[in-house]
Amino acid sequence: MLPLDSAWLPWIEGMVINTGLLALAWLAPKKLLTPAGYGHAWALGVLLWGCLGWPGYALMMIYFLVGSAVTKVGMARKQAAGIAEGRSGMRGPENVWGSALAGTLCALAIWGLNTWAGPSPGVWIAALGLGYVASLSTKLSDTTASEVGKAYGRRTFLMTTLKPVPAGTEGAVSLEGTLAGVLGSAVMAIAGWGVGLIALWGIPICLVAALIATSAESVIGATVQGQWPWLTNEVVNIINTTLGALVAMGLGLVWVGLG
Repeated sequence: MLPLDSAWLPWIEGMVINTGLLALAWLAPKKLLTPAGYGHAWALGVLLWGCLGWPGYALMMIYFLVGSAVTKVGMARKQAAGIAEGRSGMRGPENVWGSALAGTLCALAIWGLNTWAGPSPGVWIAALGLGYVASLSTKLSDTTASEVGKAYGRRTFLMTTLKPVPAGTEGAVSLEGTLAGVLGSAVMAIAGWGVGLIALWGIPICLVAALIATSAESVIGATVQGQWPWLTNEVVNIINTTLGALVAMGLGLVWVGLG
C-alpha cells in the first residue's frame, strides 16, 4: 500500500497539468469541446492521471486529438449531405463519457488493485491495462470508420441484410470505412504499446477486439437502435467500448495468459 503523501501526489499532478492544458485549449480560437465538455474532460483527465499516470493520460489525449481530426475529414461533403456531426464536431459531456467510460472504469480498477490488493495483482492489472487500450482502440476504430465511410464510402450497406443504404444510416458499413477503422484501431494499439500500457502481443488482440466490437455495434445500429429511444449514440458507444475492453481482456487471459 502506498504511503498517504505519495498516494496523493499523482492526483495533484493531474489537477495541475490538466488545468494548464485545458486552459490553453479554452483560449485557443478553434474549440474542440463545448463549455460543459471542458469541465467533464478536466474530471476525466484528473482521474486518468491519478490512476494511470502520464501513459494513460497521454493515450486518451492521442485518441481525443486524432478522433477530433478524423471528424473533420470530408466535412464539406458530410455537411452537404446532412450527415456531419453536430456542433461542427465539438464534443460535449455525453461524448466524453460515451467514449471514455469503459476505459475510466479499467483505470479505476487498476488504481484500486495497485493501492489495496497487496503485492501480486499483476495478472489482473495487465488484463485491465489491455482493456483500457482496447476500449480506446475500439472507439477510434468506430469514429474513423464512421467518418471516413460517410465522406468517402462508395457503397454502404447494412451488415445484417447486405442491403444498400445511404451513407450515414445507422448500422451502415462500407469497405472504405472498415479499412479506415482497422487503421484507427492500429494507431491506438501501437500508441498503447509505445507508452508502455500493453505488451507487443497486445496490439493484435486490440485489433481483433475492436473489429468484433465495432461489428457488433453495426448490428445494433441496423436492428434495435432506432426502435428503443433510450439507445442513443452515446449509450451505444458505451456498449461498444465496453465490449471491446472485455473481449481484449478475455483474449489476453485465455489465449496468451498475460505472461
